[in-house]
Amino acid sequence: MLDWRSPAEWKRIFRYYQAGIINTLFGYGAFSLFLALGMNMYAAQIVSTVVGAMFNYVTYSRYAFAGHATSKWRFFLSYVVNYLLSLGILFLVAKAIASPYAAGLVTVVIVSAFNYLILRNLVFRSEQA
Repeated sequence: MLDWRSPAEWKRIFRYYQAGIINTLFGYGAFSLFLALGMNMYAAQIVSTVVGAMFNYVTYSRYAFAGHATSKWRFFLSYVVNYLLSLGILFLVAKAIASPYAAGLVTVVIVSAFNYLILRNLVFRSEQA
């Protein structure tokens, strides 16, 4: 579980968002590239999510959650949930924001907080647990 008073938890959150910045640049870059190549917004999102998930596993497992027990299967399932959550939020945000680029960026920001909780509690478990 999360311990908001723990300096180790805050360090992990900080490292998560450091890796997340790199992951976001990679994933959003792929999303933008696919849009620029003429791909549909939702198709671009799923392709960039799949490519991004592979990249993210490396950065999260080796940096943000280094030293934690991990499960590639749970990571994969977490990204299925992450994708579905992203899809729903993108659908809602796109109704309020006309630009698919801006809608995609707002979606990334919202989903990142949920993703941390999922990764922290279900995928990368403490070695003591």
